[in-house]
Amino acid sequence: MRAHRLRSALTMLGIIIGVAAVVVMMSIGNGARERVAAQIRSLGTNLISVTPGSARMGSVQLGSGAAPRLSEGDAVAIESEIPGVIVAVPLLYSRAQFTVGNSNWQGVLRGVTPSYFIAREWAVMAGREMIWEDDRRAANVVLLGTTMREKLFGHADPVGALLRIRDVPFTVIGVLERKGQSVWGDDQDDVALVPITAARRQFVGTSRANPWQVHNITVKFAEGVSAEDTMAAVHDLLRQRHRLQPGQEETIMVSNLAEAAEVEETATRAVSLLLLTVASVSLVVGGIGIMNIMLVTVTERTREIGLRLAVGARQRDILTQFLVEAITLALMGGILGVSIGIMAAAAIGTFAQWPVVIDLSAVLLAVSFAACVGVFFGYYPARKAARLQPIEALRTE
Repeated sequence: MRAHRLRSALTMLGIIIGVAAVVVMMSIGNGARERVAAQIRSLGTNLISVTPGSARMGSVQLGSGAAPRLSEGDAVAIESEIPGVIVAVPLLYSRAQFTVGNSNWQGVLRGVTPSYFIAREWAVMAGREMIWEDDRRAANVVLLGTTMREKLFGHADPVGALLRIRDVPFTVIGVLERKGQSVWGDDQDDVALVPITAARRQFVGTSRANPWQVHNITVKFAEGVSAEDTMAAVHDLLRQRHRLQPGQEETIMVSNLAEAAEVEETATRAVSLLLLTVASVSLVVGGIGIMNIMLVTVTERTREIGLRLAVGARQRDILTQFLVEAITLALMGGILGVSIGIMAAAAIGTFAQWPVVIDLSAVLLAVSFAACVGVFFGYYPARKAARLQPIEALRTE
């Protein structure tokens, strides 16, 4: 190997590229899974979403959400009657124009109760949380997500400032901790939270048919409670409350918020596995390169092999010698590949703004795989060298 440095370096090149590719792909895949896991955590754990289903107007079938059936009373019934439910939070949604001085921004306005912060596990990083007294008085108070805060106030502290929502003055009482992007791609921080009573009075209005109408109910259940059983219990309770007969068309949709996130995590895992498989092809190509070079080496060193056998070397000694050379080439390539892969992954994370997680297990796996490649592709040349006959080998010119 010292006598043919360039050839040894070129032999290791395939292994270097393969190991580096494996490390980079696994780091990117781990980063993607961590990103999805963070998005799942940002939703809150053990959540069920209840939304209105479809409705029919004559012969016209309206879409999902068209049946205005959910009410605050449904949320109270779910929380009080279904075992394992911690809170059931009624919500109202709207989009609104927010104005502060010369700054304005259009974002999501959400009417909630104080239980919302328990359900979503959403803390306040400045100011105070909403309290039940705010909801009882329909107080014009608002909490801002970090995106909303930055668009309207920059990095200044907005607590105590006056904010106009559709020209209605509201006082900012707090700023929420950053949640980041949801699994659906929405910016969870581009939001303003107001008491649900204030949202109904000032923005949404009251329906005569259902004066306590809400757009959604978010249900949080305890750890260890089955999501499927809780969903079934919520579904049955609401069908009973809304007097839906067996076989009658569903006007309520109950879904597990974690399911969409789990689907995305599964897809991310599949893509990561695909990338790892493609990267592993480079290792196989590098192993074939090692086998070719070792076969050439056996041909070049036939007389040396014959001399060793003639003076007492056993076949297993020759086999071990060539196997050690192949494994050494593969391991050196693996170590260099790991170094290059870590630097490449760090560069991708910095310049592409993509999360990368360099796992020690990925490094050990890449190096171990490189050693296995050396054994697998080095065995045939080593076996060929070991089975040479001393007389025939010494006779070779």
